Amino acid sequence: MGIVGPMPLRFELDPETTPELLDSICALWADVSNAGGAVGFVPPVAKDDIRPDLLKHLAAMTEGRTRLLIGRDEDGAVAATAFFTFNTHRLMRHWCWLYTVMVHPSHQGKGHGRALMAAAEDAARGMDGIRGIRLTCRGGTGADRFYAACGYKEVGRVPDAIRVADDDFRDDVTMWLPLN
Repeated sequence: MGIVGPMPLRFELDPETTPELLDSICALWADVSNAGGAVGFVPPVAKDDIRPDLLKHLAAMTEGRTRLLIGRDEDGAVAATAFFTFNTHRLMRHWCWLYTVMVHPSHQGKGHGRALMAAAEDAARGMDGIRGIRLTCRGGTGADRFYAACGYKEVGRVPDAIRVADDDFRDDVTMWLPLN
């Protein structure tokens, strides 16, 4: 009998936004943040702290400016997310932003992050007119190395642009993945 690895995540683009899904994403976001993930918050953070940001994403989804990709684990729980946001400027509609890229801490180190990034790339390739993905990440976390391993190139860095504590400033790193 062979060794059985972790079950792959099942990815879904534009899932139905039920109250249960929104609660699951809030819980995921809080868990990732509290584990030290660089997704817009500094620990400690509660689901109620995150809900306003998620509601902004939801409003943009309703307006067609944002799309959601989720990854579910073998139990059907939301274990990963990424949000696509589209540019409104006429000269930049050919690429999208990738935001709030998260994998639950209990699923990290199993290849699910790479699977999420591959699913995001596949989804973007299926979006009309999209020729590239741009994202930013917090320096000093190793996220830039992870994204580079997924094919992204660093195209910009603003030193000390992110303040995570009174005496802790991090670079804002911009990464790019061409889809052509």
